[in-house]
Amino acid sequence: MARRLGHGILAAVAVTAMLGAAGCGSEGGTSAGGAPSPSRAERPEVAPAPGDHSLTIDSGGVERTWDLHAPPTYRPGTPVPLVVALHGTDQSVATLRETSGLDAVADREGFLVAYPKALGREFSRLADQGDDVTFVRALVDHLVTRWSVDPARVYATGFSSGARMTYALGVEAADVFAAIAPVSGAFAGGPAEADPTYKPSRPVAVITFVGSQDRGSARIYAGLARWQKNLGCQVGKPVWVDREKTVNRTVSRCADGSEVVDYTLNGMGHAWPTSTADWAVDASQAMWEFFTAHTRRP
Repeated sequence: MARRLGHGILAAVAVTAMLGAAGCGSEGGTSAGGAPSPSRAERPEVAPAPGDHSLTIDSGGVERTWDLHAPPTYRPGTPVPLVVALHGTDQSVATLRETSGLDAVADREGFLVAYPKALGREFSRLADQGDDVTFVRALVDHLVTRWSVDPARVYATGFSSGARMTYALGVEAADVFAAIAPVSGAFAGGPAEADPTYKPSRPVAVITFVGSQDRGSARIYAGLARWQKNLGCQVGKPVWVDREKTVNRTVSRCADGSEVVDYTLNGMGHAWPTSTADWAVDASQAMWEFFTAHTRRP
């Protein structure tokens, strides 16, 4: 059964347009131009529309931020899927957006991408370090309410430590996410993951990507084996996906009806595989195709 770590009641939730650096003074202060800076409550809410947006939310009394990409085909009022993408340790959102190519996939396929920002160097499940499970839950709830996100088609991905947080969302927010896609990151890092009862309370599908030359590959595969054991998965045999035998794919079927698909990219290090890097699998496109086959059950 999933543990809820640090899930307090949100003091308030208010999504607003982010202010530029010149207008980031204290509440009730003045901007660089001398005009009064709007208080948090006075900031105008971002109107749902195609394009790139910067949003904020009050989570547990702390202002949290995220970027949102909406494809050209986005229309308010029309149900749309959502992918939440989590950056790695010391990685900027801009870097994740560039290396993953998720925005381009979203433009082709018609889904929203939300890029939360950690309070510190990386995301955390601990209350005193931001309680990012609660933050992401509030972010998704707002986008369902205001941006027409289809609650049955909400997904998460992340790179490195962001992948570790993605696994945590799969367990602790199984009622929110239909599927997750950790990239170059492990289901590991603390005593929770070693507990055999630490698993999703409802089926959450997993697709993951690991480089054979990743310095953490042994730990990543140990974590994957732990996830499969916790879920009672029957692990299939690896199958090559290309003639050159650079990438293999393994499918596991789990006791709760979910599935786990893992790709090993031979010769790849700690990275996010893309077609532009000449890999036989593009992680962003592959995860989207996987996501479309999985919706959250009522």
